[in-house]
Amino acid sequence: MISISNIKKLAAALVLVLLVCNMQTTNAQTPGAQKVYATKTGQIFFNATGGAVAIAAVNNQVDSKFVDATGQIIFGVLVKGFKFENQLMEDHFNENYMESSQFPKADFKGYIKNIKEVNFTKDGNYPVEIEGNLTIHGTAQKVSTNGTLQIADGKPTITGEFSIKIKDYGIKGLYIGEKIANEAKIKVNCKYQN
Repeated sequence: MISISNIKKLAAALVLVLLVCNMQTTNAQTPGAQKVYATKTGQIFFNATGGAVAIAAVNNQVDSKFVDATGQIIFGVLVKGFKFENQLMEDHFNENYMESSQFPKADFKGYIKNIKEVNFTKDGNYPVEIEGNLTIHGTAQKVSTNGTLQIADGKPTITGEFSIKIKDYGIKGLYIGEKIANEAKIKVNCKYQN
């Protein structure tokens, strides 16, 4: 049986929920409120050519988000999403080097340190400093790099390049240092939506 006091409590709870929802909606529409930009179609290229044969691949399914007010940024990628020119090379990459069954994802979590220097309302190219932890093959390492945050028609694109030492991430293999370089060059290109 429902009592009048229970109905009053339920009504008070409903009013509270509506007020909180209204505050969040009002907050989201306030000029200057933080925005979260996202993409699921970012690109990461890597090149680890050490000999005559090109060891390079691209992943066009990079999931990334960043917050304009804080500069917090994340990237996530499925290792098996990297595509090579040669299927055999792709198989070796996944099975013998990246062990992608055991370590299916790689990610980056960090910050755009100078985000306050980016004017999101003005088209242009803004140099950015990015710092955070890159996790590959189950091993996290601190990474710092410079890049560019381009604003075009209110939509940001982040590009950047950096290198990593393959063995720093616990990746082992017969040809590292010979056919495969000791360092991999990585390029990032992510076009975001808000």
